[in-house]
Amino acid sequence: MKKQKKLLVLALAALLMLPAVRVEAAEQVPYDTYYYDYWGNLVYTPAPYVPDGSISGVDIGAGAFSSPQDFFLIDGILYVADTGNNRIVILTVDGELLNIIDSFESEAGTETFREPSGICVTSDGRMYIADTGNGRVVQLSPDGELLQIVENPQSDVLPENFVFSPVKVSVDYANRIYVIAENMYQGILSFMEDGEFTGFTGTINVTLTPTEIFWLKFSTKEQRSRQKLYIATEFTGMDVDEEGFLYATNVDTEGLQSVRLLNPKGQDVIVKKDSVPLSGDLDWRLTGDYSGPSRIVDVVERGHGIYSILDYTRGRIFTYDSEGNLLYIFGGLGTQEGTFRSPTAIEADDERILVLDAGRGEILEFTETKYGGLINEAVGLRYDGDETKAVECWHEVLKYNSDFELAYVGIGKAYLADGDNVKAMEYLRLGMDKDYYSIAYKRWRNEILSENLPWILTTGVVVVAVLVTGSIVKNRRRRKGGVRG
Repeated sequence: MKKQKKLLVLALAALLMLPAVRVEAAEQVPYDTYYYDYWGNLVYTPAPYVPDGSISGVDIGAGAFSSPQDFFLIDGILYVADTGNNRIVILTVDGELLNIIDSFESEAGTETFREPSGICVTSDGRMYIADTGNGRVVQLSPDGELLQIVENPQSDVLPENFVFSPVKVSVDYANRIYVIAENMYQGILSFMEDGEFTGFTGTINVTLTPTEIFWLKFSTKEQRSRQKLYIATEFTGMDVDEEGFLYATNVDTEGLQSVRLLNPKGQDVIVKKDSVPLSGDLDWRLTGDYSGPSRIVDVVERGHGIYSILDYTRGRIFTYDSEGNLLYIFGGLGTQEGTFRSPTAIEADDERILVLDAGRGEILEFTETKYGGLINEAVGLRYDGDETKAVECWHEVLKYNSDFELAYVGIGKAYLADGDNVKAMEYLRLGMDKDYYSIAYKRWRNEILSENLPWILTTGVVVVAVLVTGSIVKNRRRRKGGVRG
C-alpha cells in the first residue's frame, strides 16, 4: 500500500512538472478554435485568443449602446458609432469615457446625426463620420467642430436617381476619402481631400460561365427577369494601411474571396492560394450548412502583413498572413461570455483583438495566448526578414500544435534560404508546400550534379572507351573469322 501511495505521489508530481505550455494549450474557451490543413480538413488547435472581458456604454457611464455598427481605434482611444443613439462615443481602451458627440454647429445652426454607421479617425484626431440617415460624411475636428461635409456627389458615372447613403468611411495618408454606400455595387466611392468625387475603386465584376452567357443570350425577357442579376459585388468593410493600400471586404456568395487589398490604382494585389480561399469557413458545402458561406463584414490590418476578417454568419475571426496562409480561427455565436450575437466591426490593439457586437451593445476583448502570440511573432519576424528568430518561434509553435503545417513550411523556408536543401525538403514535405519543395529539390539535384560532375564525366568517358574498345575488338574478330571461312 505504501509503495502504491509513493507511486501515486510521484505520478502527481510528474504531472505538476509538465511544461506550462501543455496547460495553456488545453485552456477552455466558449468556441471552437481550428484551421484547415492542406487537404481542406478541419483541424482543432489550441486557442490563439481567449475572452478577456467587455465594455458597454453602461460600464463607462454613457448609457447603453444601441445597435452600434462601427468603431475605430487609434492611439489607445476608441471612437464608437453608436448608431441607434445617433451619437459618437469616445473612450479609452481601458473603459474611461472621454466624450460624447451628438451634434455640431454649422452655418445652418445646430445639427445632429441620424443613424451614423461608420467612423474613421486620422492621426491628428480628425473624425470622419458616415452619417447614414442624413446621406453625408461629416468631418469634425478633435474638438468636435465642423470642418467639412461631403454629400450628394455628382458625376456621369453615377446611376440616375442615385441617393448617397454612406455606411463606412476610411481615409488614407494623403487624406483621400473612401466611402462604402448602400446599394452601390460599382465599387467603393473615392473622394479627394476637398470632397470632390473622383470615381470608383476596387470594382468587383462577377464572371459568367459559358453556360450562363448562353442562357442569358437566348432566354426570353420573362426568363431573364427570373434569373439572378449579374452585377458587381457589394463591399462591407475596409481598413487602410500605412502605405495607403486599402483592405476591403465584400459579399461573396460562392465562398471564394471575401477580402481584397487595393493599391492606389484600385487593383487587387492581395496574395491568395488556390487551396486557401480568402473567405472564412471552407466546410459549409461538405457539412450541408444551410447558412451558406461566411458573410465577412469587416477587416483589420494588424501590421507585418497580418490581417483578420470578421464573419457575421457564424461569429468567427479568421486571420491570414501576407502570403495568403490561414493562421488561426476563433470565435462563435452564443450567449456565453466571449461569444457574439451580431458582430459588426473588428479592431486590434497590440496583443488584443476587439470586436463590436451590435446585438450585445458591447465591445468584446480577446487577448492572445502564448500559442497565438508565437504565431504572430514568427510571421512578423519572417515578414521583416529575420529567418533565424522566426525558426525559433516556429519550433515553439510545434510544441503546442505538432500538426501545424505552416510552422513546418516556415522552418523549411529558413533552411532553404540558408542553403540546407535536404533539411528544407524534409520540413517542406511535412508542411505540404509543393512549390517550395520543388525549389529545394531542384537546388539539391543541382548540388549533387555539381559535386559529382568530374566523377560522372570520368566514369562516362571510361564507359564510352570500354564500349568503343569492345566494339573494335569484336569487329576485328569478325573480320578474321570471315577470312578463315
